[in-house]
Amino acid sequence: MKNINDYEQLFQVFSKMGELPVSLKEAIVSNSKVVNFKKNERLLSEGEKSDSIYFIISGAVRVSYLNKEGIETNTWFLFENELVISVFSFFTLQPSFEYIETLEDSTFIVLKKDKLDWLYEHFVEFNIIGRRLTELYYIRNEAQANSLRMFSAKERYEQLIQHQPKLLNRISLSHISSYLGISRETLSRIRKK
Repeated sequence: MKNINDYEQLFQVFSKMGELPVSLKEAIVSNSKVVNFKKNERLLSEGEKSDSIYFIISGAVRVSYLNKEGIETNTWFLFENELVISVFSFFTLQPSFEYIETLEDSTFIVLKKDKLDWLYEHFVEFNIIGRRLTELYYIRNEAQANSLRMFSAKERYEQLIQHQPKLLNRISLSHISSYLGISRETLSRIRKK
C-alpha cells in the first residue's frame, strides 16, 4: 500500500509549475513507486540505458562521468525536492556516459519512462509541468557550464558559496573540487584566503 504522504513534497514542487488536479496526482501515485537506496549505491552506471526519473524525497545524489584518462568529474549534486535523470540516455534511449550515485541514504519516487510518456499523453497539465521543469534544469545546466568557461576558480567557489551553500555541509571537498573543475589543493588554497 502506498503512503500518499510520501508524495506531498513532489506535489508541492509540481504545483509551483502548473495546475495539479486530483486525477493527475492519483495517476502519478499509481504509476510510480517509492524506493530506498543506501549511501554509495548506484542508480545508473556508464553503459546502462536510463529508463527512470527519480524525485528525491530525502538524501543526496551526484552525477559524474569518467574522461578518456579515467578521471572522474562531478557534474551535478542534487538534494531533496529535486529530480535526477541522465538526460541524454533517458531521452535518446542510448547507453549512458554518466554515473548516478547516492551520497547519503536516500528515498526516491521513481517513474519509468513509459509511465512518464503515458502521463504526458493523458494529462495536458503534466506536459506544462514537465516543460517548465525541463526549462528550469536546462537553465541550471547552462549556468554551470558558463561558470566553468567564464570564471576563475576563486569566482566559481564564491558563486558556489552564494548559490549552493548546502553543498559545503553535505559534499566532500574532493567532490566539490571536481565539480568546480579545480584540484583539491587549489580548492584548499582558495578556502584559506
